[in-house]
Amino acid sequence: MNNKTAGIVLIIIGILMVAYNSFNFKTTEKVIDLGPIEVNKEVNHPMAWSPIIGVVLAVGGVILLVVGSKKNS
Repeated sequence: MNNKTAGIVLIIIGILMVAYNSFNFKTTEKVIDLGPIEVNKEVNHPMAWSPIIGVVLAVGGVILLVVGSKKNS
């Protein structure tokens, strides 16, 4: 992967991380298992990150684009 492609990918990931700074996923845990009787519980797992990380990735992508374009010139 060259610098231009990596820069574009980093910019896209950075913008997405700023726009969506968290997401949730659910898992099912077994609470009680008594033969044919089962009791399950859904557990919510929030995943969050700072939007600053997205900004840093986007800026890094811009830097890679600039360095990649200067190498080709």
